[in-house]
Amino acid sequence: MVRSLWSAATGMNAQQTNVDTISNNLANVNTTGYKAQGAQFKSLLYQELQTVTTTANGQPKPTNSQVGLGVRTSTINQFFSQGSFLSNDNPAALAISGDGFFSYRNADGTQLYTRNGNFTWALNQGGGLVLTTAEGNQVLGANGNPIIVAGNRVASRITIGGDGLVYYPDDAGVPQQVGGPIGLWQFNNREGLERVGSAAWRQTAASGVPINENNAPAGIQRSEIVQEYLEGSNVNVATEMVNLIVAQRAYEMNSTAIQTTDEMMQTANSLKR
Repeated sequence: MVRSLWSAATGMNAQQTNVDTISNNLANVNTTGYKAQGAQFKSLLYQELQTVTTTANGQPKPTNSQVGLGVRTSTINQFFSQGSFLSNDNPAALAISGDGFFSYRNADGTQLYTRNGNFTWALNQGGGLVLTTAEGNQVLGANGNPIIVAGNRVASRITIGGDGLVYYPDDAGVPQQVGGPIGLWQFNNREGLERVGSAAWRQTAASGVPINENNAPAGIQRSEIVQEYLEGSNVNVATEMVNLIVAQRAYEMNSTAIQTTDEMMQTANSLKR
């Protein structure tokens, strides 16, 4: 009976993690570029109470006896399905159609990857414009350098093509390339990326090295950039609510198992009376 107490307790801990993960998904339903997560579970070791043996006359006993010791959270998976495109009036707002990631350098110098294209044009020290994230980090081009538009330019007149090239109209109104292309990277195993915050990721050994789409080998399908759109969260509210109900019911069942075990132990202790 003590075994049942601990098995049910592991189930409650696992479902608490499940509820936490679902709650985080629901909290970020309106976060640009957010990718949903899901908790996965696996069984703990089984205790063998009786092994397969033979009887006195040599006949085998066909079954053994094992009992589980509960469950644990094995992984929290990331789901990188495409989010819906949301129109945005910001001319520096960019969305990615495909599997690519934007890249920028964090304040500590590390290179991060994101699907959040809520960018802006900021003035640099030379008087030109540089493409930055909402936090002021410089977005990187395909060559690994910041995207800079030199000269006295008006940010609202800058256009960005689907290939990431930056254009500005000349005196005749004809767009001329003035920068880019904006860098896009893919990974052999993007599920192995380490999440940093709500909508940024860091390269790991599990994800593999980033693949520059500008120099992508054969077999890599290049992504397309869409200007004045942002990629919304891929969280499905209906699915998350169903998962939340299932997790709550599983938590209640484990709680009931603990209460039942407690009642059985109480009955056993009162038999001597």
